[in-house]
Order: sequence, then C-alpha cells, then structure tokens
Amino acid sequence: MQITIEIPDEIAQRLDQTKGSLSRRLLEFIIADAYHCGKINTAEVRQILQLPSRLETHAFLKRMGVYLNYDESELEQDLQTLKEFRSK
Repeated sequence: MQITIEIPDEIAQRLDQTKGSLSRRLLEFIIADAYHCGKINTAEVRQILQLPSRLETHAFLKRMGVYLNYDESELEQDLQTLKEFRSK
C-alpha cells in the first residue's frame, strides 16, 4: 500500500533536512504506534522496517519510547524454556 500526504513544500523541505528521510521517519512513527496499540507484533515490525534481527527490533522500539508487549503467558513460556535449558 502506498499512502500520500500533503505538506506545504517549505515545511516538507525543512522536515526532510533533519536526520533520515522524511518518508522513513513517518513510517517508523506509524509502525511504532501500531505496535504500541497492539495492532502488529514484533515480527511484523521487523518485517515492515526490514530490520536485521529481533534485537534491532527491540532497540528500535526502545528508541521510539515503546515498551515491549510482554504478558504473563510469554513470561511463563520463557520460564519453561529456561527450565528446559537448565536441565540439559
């Protein structure tokens, strides 16, 4: 999907002169917000932004001020994995 937005040229030029391309920064804000709202997961964040690893995805979310969606069931799963790992 391609989305077009209208911004006055003089403002768009100033915005585009800051760090990173304007379109990439807008995409990052949209994706961070979608993750924060629970509409997408970390794998989808990684896929959309073409990040090289899960750790890079977590670092991106941290930079954007978005906490990981980590619930009790995920904690239980991680604890079970840890127990299995320790028993080997």
